[in-house]
Amino acid sequence: MTPSHNSEKDDRADGVLISSARGTNQSGMRARNERLVLTLVRRHTALAKAEIARATGLSAQTVSVIMRELEADGLLVKGEPIRGKVGQPSVPMRLCPEGAFFFGLKIGRRSAELVLTNFLGEEIESRQSTHRFPKFEDILSFTMKGINELTRKIPPEHRNRIAGLGIAMPFQIWDWARMMNLEPSVANAWRTRSMREEIAASLPYPVFMQNDASAACGAELVFGTQEDLPSTFLYFYIGYFIGGGVVLNGALYTGESGNAGAIGSMPVPTGSGSAQLIDLASLSGIEAMIEKRGENADSLWKQPESWEVDSTILDEWLAQASMGIAHAIAASVSVIDFELVMIDGWMPEHLRTRLVEETQTAIAKVNIAGLSTPQIVSGTVGPKARAMGAASLPLSERFLLEGAAFY
Repeated sequence: MTPSHNSEKDDRADGVLISSARGTNQSGMRARNERLVLTLVRRHTALAKAEIARATGLSAQTVSVIMRELEADGLLVKGEPIRGKVGQPSVPMRLCPEGAFFFGLKIGRRSAELVLTNFLGEEIESRQSTHRFPKFEDILSFTMKGINELTRKIPPEHRNRIAGLGIAMPFQIWDWARMMNLEPSVANAWRTRSMREEIAASLPYPVFMQNDASAACGAELVFGTQEDLPSTFLYFYIGYFIGGGVVLNGALYTGESGNAGAIGSMPVPTGSGSAQLIDLASLSGIEAMIEKRGENADSLWKQPESWEVDSTILDEWLAQASMGIAHAIAASVSVIDFELVMIDGWMPEHLRTRLVEETQTAIAKVNIAGLSTPQIVSGTVGPKARAMGAASLPLSERFLLEGAAFY
């Protein structure tokens, strides 16, 4: 099953130079047992054959065959032997960083980001652009140009290992114009054209798409570092608008329409009645407060750690956002007994930490008699969760076993 190394040629699409070489095995799905082994090794960093056999129930001979094939494919590499008191030394196997490469595209209301990752989920390089509203042609041009530039960061002999592009974006993007007080005509292209299909037509590898908040949640499943992560949890991602994700039995649940976990639409009480959570806990609220003072808020959408926002604005936003999220958590755990709630977003780490702490305080003030209060923690992927989640789509689809991340 060793990948074939086709002679490399270049295709031009929209004036962009794109590598079109691909390996035979990189273009197809891995067999179930191979995906299970790769999932286990990813989860545990390194595992010996005997450990995999015990965890999976597969025979030692079957595991040996699978490991040899994955090593021959360049997906696994041997670690340093671990010598015991008796018998042959144990040889742990690890993922090979150059085993596969993935692109992740995040399309947001104020910014777009394209990231290139290796098989370990490590970022090689990225590109970013900001906008007042994402115009279809601008995003298409940004993406194709970025793919061309980032492909050149991969050694030529490894470019046949690009396994796909994932796109993370809010669904029904044409509704943004109304929600952002823009003329509906500016979003018409999103209604009549498909970003996924137009990008896929110019690439030699598959393109996947998912709701942006669900993709961010998926990034926690694949790349997150939270220890003892339960198999069922609720996830909040705070961008221009707040969104969410639901994990059930170790797998991301997106529902029939792909919008499961759309907690931004959840009604929550306020001092004067009720509102949707999106009105209380979105970064659009911080932007509005800044612009109400006659100041420019564009810096919010560049690099979160470089934010310079007046503390009084952050204090006011934190108070309303934490209470809104606390009520949303209470409503959610009344339907599904979530053990844990994770909060992440496009914000500085210190602000996310404060939001988690204030949400923990706020939920103690909510009447949840008869319900168990879940643990509330910070996300571990951070601001890039949507882009990384997008990159995890081809990785998960082609190399991992759904629901086995908690094996």
